[in-house]
Amino acid sequence: MSAASAAADRVRDAFDRIDAADRPEVWITLRDRAAVLQEAEAVDPTLPLAGLLFAVKDNIDVAGLPTTAAARSYAYEPAADATAVARLRAAGAVVVGKTNLDQFATGLVGTRSPFGAVRNAWDPTRISGGSSSGSATAVALGIVDFALGTDTAGSGRVPAALGNLVGVKPTKGLVPNTGVVPACRSQDCVTVFARSLDLARTAAELMAGLDDTDPLARIDVALADVPAVPRIAIPLPSQLEGLAPGWAEAFAAAVERFRALGHQVVEVDIAPLLDAASLLYDGAFVAERYAAVGAHVEAHRDLVGDDLDPSVATIVLGGARPTAADLFADQERLDVLGAAGRAALAGTTALLTPTTTWHPTLDEVASDPIGANSRMGRYTNFANLLDMASLAVPAGFVDGLPFGVMLTGPAFTDRRLAALGAAFLAPTVDLLVVGAHLRDQPLNGQLVASGGSFVREARTASDYRLYALDTVPSKPGLVRVGPVASGAFAPGSGSGSGSGSGSGSGIAGEVWRLPAAGFGTFVASLPAPMAVGTVALEDGTDVTGFLVEPFAVEGALDITAFGGWRAYREQA
Repeated sequence: MSAASAAADRVRDAFDRIDAADRPEVWITLRDRAAVLQEAEAVDPTLPLAGLLFAVKDNIDVAGLPTTAAARSYAYEPAADATAVARLRAAGAVVVGKTNLDQFATGLVGTRSPFGAVRNAWDPTRISGGSSSGSATAVALGIVDFALGTDTAGSGRVPAALGNLVGVKPTKGLVPNTGVVPACRSQDCVTVFARSLDLARTAAELMAGLDDTDPLARIDVALADVPAVPRIAIPLPSQLEGLAPGWAEAFAAAVERFRALGHQVVEVDIAPLLDAASLLYDGAFVAERYAAVGAHVEAHRDLVGDDLDPSVATIVLGGARPTAADLFADQERLDVLGAAGRAALAGTTALLTPTTTWHPTLDEVASDPIGANSRMGRYTNFANLLDMASLAVPAGFVDGLPFGVMLTGPAFTDRRLAALGAAFLAPTVDLLVVGAHLRDQPLNGQLVASGGSFVREARTASDYRLYALDTVPSKPGLVRVGPVASGAFAPGSGSGSGSGSGSGSGIAGEVWRLPAAGFGTFVASLPAPMAVGTVALEDGTDVTGFLVEPFAVEGALDITAFGGWRAYREQA
């Protein structure tokens, strides 16, 4: 199939998905199918994003399409693409359309729009999260490959968590905001949603760099790589209270996954960060929202409740109240809290938190629009105020709905966070070892070199025999033989003789966790007659484990009665 044909098929699939999804609230403006098809077929196939489709939040300019920021009264026709959009198109990506959002990017729920509340991709009775609601949902529904959002208080991360997506929030200024309608000009970031971390990070990297227009744009100084043993900070237990049912357990599982990767996890008091978060809406910083679009809302007060969302209008107009003295006082408080937060996180590689605190229904948000929204940003609101990079990644499901966690670090640690996220997301294999690959045994270094980390001690079910093979170095062979009564393997039974204890109670071993790629390399190097298969454990679970081909144990010493390789070696 030619590149043009593949691109055409991708466009047809996208528009078929749009029709099948029946989610008109996702979009504010859709491009004509024929125009998208023609552009996709003409893309140079050697470009890094050749033929990939993306959606753009409708507070980011796309030439030829109106920019509304989810307010028809605000709409204008941009003369050029935003810098971020232009760079992605130059890399071969094709715009499908402009997506819905919480009006003027003010909200974390995705319901504050005259174009309709954006329903969650997994459960249409629940919110999508905002403000980048349409962008995240277009990706979650498989319509586009990735999408652009913006993030001031968490709008590029909360919808990712609720849609089982990756959300990349770069360090402020790495991606120019030229052509972006400001929410809070000094805090805004262009963000990326994708189903894979690789694609999200590729898009973020392609958008980065000065453009000689945005005065707040910065050059990436790319801080140090991930240390050999990363130290992951997590909040104190009291700072995790109030999570949705099942979410505390899901977060604990994510923490354990980092521990299983060999990372050190430390509890940290993040009170300074949480206090800083409250300043974004409850302090004088809201004045910047008034500076951005307050004049428009003032001039169109008669449209509140129609074209202008009441909650958004209340927040924006409230930004006219703080004085310059209030702003300077809050800036001083933010400086103090930022210093305290940096001190609390000193010596850690990144902060791990849930991305948000709950996943409300549309009805729950409608009944308490301000209160419901304020619960969404507990762990996201401080990042931009304190000049931090952040990455939201999927972390499983609770009651059938996505749950996500977030890694946050100092400015310019974007690639470090990506490396941590990649390790967290990488598929892994749990492997039972029973011999020379155990800790302190001669071949254990092979496991470590393959990225393995010790998980726990374990014991096989009772229907396995262990043999000492005539190899260099000496190693055992594990064979399943069927149910065995306690005491069946007495010393001297089988093809050889042994002594010790443990007969009939399974074989002692260790479970190690390896990245899938490392596991593949490791298995490919196994010499015959060793093999890998499924091993039943005494707790009733199954795990991948080392076995040996049956012919290899003919004439070998049966050492099952010792209960394990270490016991045999100690007594042999």
